Amino acid sequence: MEKKEKVGDFSLPCTGGKMFQLSMAKDKFVVLYFYPKDNTPACTTEGAQFRDRYPEFRKLGCGIYGVSRDSLKSHEGFKAKLGLPFDLLADTEEKVCGQFEVIKMKNLYGKQVRGIERSTFVLDRERVIRREWRGLKVPGHVQEVFDFVKTL
Repeated sequence: MEKKEKVGDFSLPCTGGKMFQLSMAKDKFVVLYFYPKDNTPACTTEGAQFRDRYPEFRKLGCGIYGVSRDSLKSHEGFKAKLGLPFDLLADTEEKVCGQFEVIKMKNLYGKQVRGIERSTFVLDRERVIRREWRGLKVPGHVQEVFDFVKTL
């Protein structure tokens, strides 16, 4: 879906002992991908696919940032295990998840649980949402995001 909505500035702790602030990101474009949980099969696959395409995204001036509710300690282990070249943001208080409206009720093994709906947002230099994907499936998704960023 094409969007033209400006994102309010935010800051979150991120891997490497830093603080990420959206307004300070130097990237021409920003891919924010929200995922449910570190070290789960689909989230591992998605992270690995963004990792593998990362050099191509960088050539387009695009930064990639993964966001979940996991702790920084969990993120550091997940990033190291997968060899991710980009930072993971810890939204333990769901501030940014709330801003992007990605918290949903989901079915997990027959139970209703509250969690992150897998979603990706592409923001331009003015931090306007250029495209969003919600409730997505991992296969083919990173390619679709890359193909979209190439058109910008």
